[in-house]
Amino acid sequence: MKNYELTVLIHPDLEMNLEPATTKIKELIEKNGGTITKEVNDGKKHLAYSIKGQDFAVYNYYEVELPADAPKKIESVLNITDEVLRYLLVTVDERKIKYEAKQAARKPHGEDADDEEAK
Repeated sequence: MKNYELTVLIHPDLEMNLEPATTKIKELIEKNGGTITKEVNDGKKHLAYSIKGQDFAVYNYYEVELPADAPKKIESVLNITDEVLRYLLVTVDERKIKYEAKQAARKPHGEDADDEEAK
């Protein structure tokens, strides 16, 4: 299993009832053998340029673990999903994961490293 980051821009008209759209995305990931390790809803944001005639979109971010054949299957379904304006599925650099784990281990009990240097 490989780590991926998936960012999905959901149609802004669905802002009030995101549950069906997000459930569809979660089921798609799980149906293809993946697991969601982190999910963040960044809310409705203004787009830099119009996508499918829309100036706003609801941003959802997922960190997922997927088997080797799953990304192509997920991308093919997201391409034809009406609720999704745009998506981006990228692999996570393993060095980044190791670096973040090392940084988290350095910070004792949630304190910032800068706070300790200031003491």
